[in-house]
Order: sequence, then structure tokens, then C-alpha cells
Amino acid sequence: MKIPYYLEYLLEDLAQSLQVSHNRYEDAERSYKSVAHWLQRPESKLHSVSTKVYIQGSFRLGTAIRPMQRKEDYDIDLVCELELSKAQISQSDLKTLFGNELRLYAKIHGMKTPVEGRRCWTLDYADNAQFHMDILPAIPDASILRKKLKRLGHTTEWVKSTISITDTEHPKFEHVTIDWPHSNPKGYANWFHSKMKKVFDELRLAIAKEKGMSIEDIPKYKVRTPLQSAIQILKHHRDKMFSENIDNKPISIILTTLAARAYGGELTISDALNNILN
Repeated sequence: MKIPYYLEYLLEDLAQSLQVSHNRYEDAERSYKSVAHWLQRPESKLHSVSTKVYIQGSFRLGTAIRPMQRKEDYDIDLVCELELSKAQISQSDLKTLFGNELRLYAKIHGMKTPVEGRRCWTLDYADNAQFHMDILPAIPDASILRKKLKRLGHTTEWVKSTISITDTEHPKFEHVTIDWPHSNPKGYANWFHSKMKKVFDELRLAIAKEKGMSIEDIPKYKVRTPLQSAIQILKHHRDKMFSENIDNKPISIILTTLAARAYGGELTISDALNNILN
């Protein structure tokens, strides 16, 4: 299908209007580093445990979009990965231990009491900050999933960053057991970036040359590929289409995965969208 030349300009303007500001990414980074620092303070019950706090979801993928309404929050998803063993602790105890530290953090910083969800704790910032963080307590655990995938004949290329997570609806939630739910946000992000690596690297290099900087000095969130912009437009269309039927709207990871699988390295948003939609 031949795409009218002016369509690309319209799509670029639309993608730009949906784009989260660089300040938001910087705010998110400062916030999760603050939480990580809090967990490592000498008085923390988790002080002796090696801890990694990192971003996951659309902010990590570069596909976050502005909320449709000014009163809506940005949803920032974090993982708090604690170097513990499933032989040491149950899902329930890990979630409680982490939640107690987060409550203290919120109290000291004058924030609302964190809310416990099925898997995460939600930390609300002040109204003018306009974002909240869903923080998932987890422990590293790749070995069991690697064995399972090998047994099923699946690739283990992305499995080394697998984590075990807490889930209040899991039947073994209260027990010390090796049977925990799994997730792999780092592996998913690595797979996603592999689908646009060539285009991403070329754009990042071009920005670095234009600014007279090293490529490593250009934050990843400042690079925008046609795949990322296409996904943002698809998510915006989804939000408008299901604005009055939000219980049935497709979740973002479905749109993101299908789009990334279809993406063929197109250099424009219009070509990427045309290919993805076909």
C-alpha cells in the first residue's frame, strides 16, 4: 500500500504529543534510586541483603504515553530484586518485610501509606507529582525456569534474568517452597530492544554526533524508534476506543509483543504501522 507523504508528518506530530517528557523519566529514576537507598540504610531490616531496584514496563521499553486526562497518574512499574533464597523465606514473608520498609519510607517522606496489591505495593506521590509507583518484590531465580524451558524445547536465550515474584492468589503464598510464580521483565525488555536494535543504534549514534557527545552519554529514553512511536499510537487508539469499556481493553503487553514481532526494521512510523497492522 502506498502511503501518502504527508501521513508521516501527521504521525510524527501525534507520536510527539503522546511522548512522556524527559523530566518524567528523570523523576522516575530519582524516585526509584531513593527507594533503593532507603532499603540499604543501616536501620533497614533488609540492610544485609543485596538489593537491586530497577524500572520495568513501558518506561523501560520507551513506550509510555501521556495520560488522556490531566487528573490521571503516570504508572511507573518497578522491581525490587532481593538476593534471597526461596529456602529462606515465603512469598508472604517477603511481601510483608518489604511492605514494612516501604511504609516507613512513606511516613518519613510525608507520603500516603502504601497500598498492597496482589503482586505489588503501590506508592503514591503528591498530587502535583502526578505519578505513582507499583513496586514488585522479587528474588532472582533462573535455574528452574531454564530447566523447564529446555524440557519443553524452548529457547533459554533470555532466561538468565528470570525472577520469582509474590502473588497473594498463589496457592503456596504462605509456604516456604520452591514453587513461586515467575516473571522476567529484563529478559522481555532485552527481547524487545533486539527487535529494533539496528535502527535504535543508528538513531542514538546520530543524536550523539549532532550533540558532539559520546553515544554512551545519550540516555536510551532520548532515542525514539518508529517501533516505539507506532506502539504509542496503538496504545492511544486503544485507550480512546475502550474509554467507556475499560474492563475489556487489551493490555499493553499484548499490543507491544505483537507489534515487536511484526516490526521489520522500518525507518518511518507510517511504514512501521502499515506493516504491523497488515
